Amino acid sequence: NSTNSTEAAEAQNTVAFPDKLYSQKANASAEDKLAFVVQTMEEVAALFEEDHSSASWEESTAENFLNVVNKQAEELSSCVSFTNAKNTKLHLYFKRLSDQVLKKMGHSAEAWELIRAEIELHLMRVHQLASSLTSTN
Repeated sequence: NSTNSTEAAEAQNTVAFPDKLYSQKANASAEDKLAFVVQTMEEVAALFEEDHSSASWEESTAENFLNVVNKQAEELSSCVSFTNAKNTKLHLYFKRLSDQVLKKMGHSAEAWELIRAEIELHLMRVHQLASSLTSTN
């Protein structure tokens, strides 16, 4: 359906991946990096708690994914002081993903596929960020 494809392309262009935020965190302190990783994991979990009944994956797969993401965020957050403020730009990015992609596209399978691809990029980037902590210590 060309309407769906156009809608998906518009949604994807509306919510550009926050490369600049990751670049800024590459030179941040270890605690700031960890806080950013934790927030990213929490934002991912919140996104995947939305209605994903139209997604192409099994419900158990989504539950397992959420369990792993939540567990990692919880364990990593124990390494971060509570004085670290949440990154507003990161939060607004995930809010735009929810509003401009999922809600605008009716939580469709196509919308969830766009989200899945975005989240895969985030997971790779947070892995790189977290891995940089072990190589510098």
